[in-house]
Amino acid sequence: MCRSIKTLRPPYADEVTAADIDAAALQYVRKIAGMRSPAVRNQAVFEAAVAAVAAATQELLDGLVVRTAPA
Repeated sequence: MCRSIKTLRPPYADEVTAADIDAAALQYVRKIAGMRSPAVRNQAVFEAAVAAVAAATQELLDGLVVRTAPA
């Protein structure tokens, strides 16, 4: 997969921002689409895919149950 996408769940990331999620979504869509920047005719579908992946990522992160380290 894309090596520039970092793990966004605890304990690998202490604080995840919307910008972190958007950046990961953009990298994923770029990798899948095989393009860094879409042509004008593909811009809308590209941006919609980034938004959908970002929303799915946020939903995933919100739903994960992560074991905490023993105190």
